Amino acid sequence: MPTAPQTTDELYRALQENDRRPYGRARTVTAEELVDAAERFAEPVPLVHALLELQEAYTYGSEPRKSPVVFARLLTLFDEQPEVFDERLRHTLFWRFKWVANALRALPEIPLASLHQWLSEMRDRYEQAGLGLQPYYGQAYQLAAHTGEDTTLAYELWAGRTRTQLSDCEACEICERALYHLRAGDDERALRTWEPVLSGQESCKEEPARSLSYALLPLLRTGHPERARELHLAGYRACRRNPSMSGEVGRHLEFCALTGNEPRGLELLAENRNLFDDVDSPLDLLDFLTGVEVLLQRVEQLGHGDLPAAGFTGRTWTVAELRAEVHRRADDLAARFDTRNGTTAQADRRSTRLDRAPLLAALELTLRSRTLDDVAMAAPVAMPPAPTAATVPDTLPELILRARALDEQGHPDADACWARLRTLVAAHDYTHPDDPAVGPLIRLRADLLADEANQAGEKDEFAAAAALNEEAANLYDAAGAPGDATLARACAVLATAEIPTPGGDGAEAKVAALTDAHTAMVRLHQEASALASHQEARLLRLRATALCLRLQTSGDQEHIAPALAEVDLLHAFATQHDVAGQISGAQVLRASTYAVSGDLAAAVTEIDALLDRLKAHGPAWHLPRALGLRGRLQLGLQAAQVAHADLTEALRLAADWPAGAVNTARLHGDLAEACMHLGRPEEALRHLTRSAELELRHGNRTDAYCTYSNAAQLGLDLGRVEDCIALLDSLLAEPDVTAGELDDRLVAQLRLTRARALHAGEDLKAATTEFVALAAQSADWDDDPGSHAMIAAETAVLLGESGEYAQARKAVDQALATHAQAPRYELLSNCLRELARLQAQQQGADGLPDARAFLADAGRIADEARAAGYQARGRSLDTALAYEHGRVNAYAGAFEDALAALEKALTLLGEPGPEQDHAEEWAECVRLAGAIEGIYLERPDPARTRLDAAASRLTALGHTEDAEPLLSLAATLRDEN
Repeated sequence: MPTAPQTTDELYRALQENDRRPYGRARTVTAEELVDAAERFAEPVPLVHALLELQEAYTYGSEPRKSPVVFARLLTLFDEQPEVFDERLRHTLFWRFKWVANALRALPEIPLASLHQWLSEMRDRYEQAGLGLQPYYGQAYQLAAHTGEDTTLAYELWAGRTRTQLSDCEACEICERALYHLRAGDDERALRTWEPVLSGQESCKEEPARSLSYALLPLLRTGHPERARELHLAGYRACRRNPSMSGEVGRHLEFCALTGNEPRGLELLAENRNLFDDVDSPLDLLDFLTGVEVLLQRVEQLGHGDLPAAGFTGRTWTVAELRAEVHRRADDLAARFDTRNGTTAQADRRSTRLDRAPLLAALELTLRSRTLDDVAMAAPVAMPPAPTAATVPDTLPELILRARALDEQGHPDADACWARLRTLVAAHDYTHPDDPAVGPLIRLRADLLADEANQAGEKDEFAAAAALNEEAANLYDAAGAPGDATLARACAVLATAEIPTPGGDGAEAKVAALTDAHTAMVRLHQEASALASHQEARLLRLRATALCLRLQTSGDQEHIAPALAEVDLLHAFATQHDVAGQISGAQVLRASTYAVSGDLAAAVTEIDALLDRLKAHGPAWHLPRALGLRGRLQLGLQAAQVAHADLTEALRLAADWPAGAVNTARLHGDLAEACMHLGRPEEALRHLTRSAELELRHGNRTDAYCTYSNAAQLGLDLGRVEDCIALLDSLLAEPDVTAGELDDRLVAQLRLTRARALHAGEDLKAATTEFVALAAQSADWDDDPGSHAMIAAETAVLLGESGEYAQARKAVDQALATHAQAPRYELLSNCLRELARLQAQQQGADGLPDARAFLADAGRIADEARAAGYQARGRSLDTALAYEHGRVNAYAGAFEDALAALEKALTLLGEPGPEQDHAEEWAECVRLAGAIEGIYLERPDPARTRLDAAASRLTALGHTEDAEPLLSLAATLRDEN
């Protein structure tokens, strides 16, 4: 707190401001300071308010030891000065007897006798105040349930009584009743009892988050996994990182462990690492640690005990180490509670949870499908095992010769051989075989460098690829392998040409670089001697590739013929020498050249011929790639069904080869596009997420995040709000994102989609907070003012929905300033009109001047758009503005002005015609004008005339649906008249 309040008014404002803060240490510290400030005023009422705020901060900040102390001060004040407590303060005081009972129950050092003594105090106080005892019996039941006594009588004494004003809210009592049935083993009855809370009919500060966490396993046991999944996503978001809901977090971790979602469980554990230190309630900590142990125990059982895990601060943990530590601490807590209670209830409940077997082998909880290795903190991303394991020879000479032979063919099994050789050569005790067929060690080192260069090129790391190839070429020269040296230098030349040029015209520079690269490779070819047929074919492939890339970069028609000539040269040579892989490569390049030049039909014909050849003569591992290319070509021809079939078959065949042999991420991405064209967005979403995860596993993180961003937006468009939020939360928690290593604009896009999803999920506070932060960040995007205008405009609307119009005005002014640099006419007009509507609707006549100011700005935007010849994609800016003037004035009670504005809107719109161009908008203007005239201005006759005439016109034009609201309103006016 910057400065202490100097007056009671300042104190009350500070208390209100603190009340808007989230629970946690910051809020608690401020509450403590405000109590100190209140004591200096020597007035009891401000002190009572400050103490109540402090007790709330302790209670919901999971500090149960301090809550009773504060309440004792309040109770003393009440006893000494009861007149200070008005009806509301008195109600709050008696309500919080329950808070103290809950706090004492959560502390094992408090004797059981003291718990009963407090309940007796509560009962006496309630009786003396003439209050009903149902809340007392509720606390008595909860104590019995905690200690593990027979709860039947305690339950009946509570549940059978009539509720009072001091009873727990409906949602909390429903949860307690459901838990009673759950402990009795009746899942079905528990879920029926819970339904009003699970469906959102009843809620409070703690509900439905608490009930959702308990209902997850009963839903699984009763055969409702999909609903359990939905409630997990919604419920977890409501309790994550919250110390007062650590038990709920623990149950979500347990749910992940029992549904085959151990990777997500570890991710959520990392997100909630603060709970190991921030939870001061022993009972909540016991609940949390038990859930953590269920998860860690399951991960360890699956053989991943050595994975890193997020745990207690001060050191790093493996899963196995953390599980042992959690087990020790949780057992100790359970023993302390059971010693205090004289029962074994807590230990028994722990054993039940820890002994529970998984309820489902796999339940897809989120849009990310991962293995345990994928989410281990700070661990390298593990590649999935190859679908078909490559055969690696046992002896070293055989392995070297096998690797070279497979590499000559371009066979995907070569990767496994080179990987094995790289490991062997790196060992300190490696001894190279003395075998003339194998050659010297220096040649093998050149082979490994060439393979490493190829991998770098596949990741678009062209500078590294060029350097590695140059180094390999020098080693080949030293080893007496001139053909391999020539190839390595040609690869280096092509890789160098593909290095992006900073600044200037990148495309023009790349075209020139590729032209030079082709010339250099032709020179290398002319100067080369003793090239084997497979080497010469590969060199011709590199030459053709350079010219095909040049065409792709430039789009210049003059570059088509040279590219096809090089491809023909490659095809002829490969056919003459039966180099099967390069025959296939030539046909792929030819088809790609046709496609780039715009002749998709010729490209498909070429690929069809290639597929026929591959099926007859091979190589078989080229089939998935050829089918993938044909699928993309069919997408270009708008034959989505055919494309879907080709891409699906490509994926099926790709499974026969080692991972990495086929770009399956690309296949899934193309399948997503095909599915969207076919109107199958859910299937498209699955392919997008699969594509993204494959990109992530292969280290293509930027591509992965871009694809995930598209998936998140699609999920939001499909109404899968919680799925979208869960996906984005997971991505934004990735180490490279949190470390600031990912492109900041891409991260901003992920956050923007998340903010929109939060808004769609009606979490206005969280959405507004995120939008405000994004607006501040994007203000510095001098190279992209349009995006800042968009974000600032959306931020302004959310601030308006929150009733914060001063801040909304600042945000929209930012958007207007940026609009001057990069016009966004429709965006700004929509924003300003919506702000005007919101302010008039919320504030009525008091908000009319500011609402009209927003509309005046919208009017200037419409004038600018008209002068610039801008055509809105949606409604005309002028007619939309006139309609909004009508609606805003109506909300503010200025009905004559509202009617005049709507008349103007109708004039601007003009009479509707047979086409559905603006009939719906026209009908809505007439309806609102009729309502204002007939109801608020009390002129029903002209209003009915207006409505009947408009309805008749619409009906005659065939717009019967648009006419129905008008006829209904006209009938209402007749009935009321």
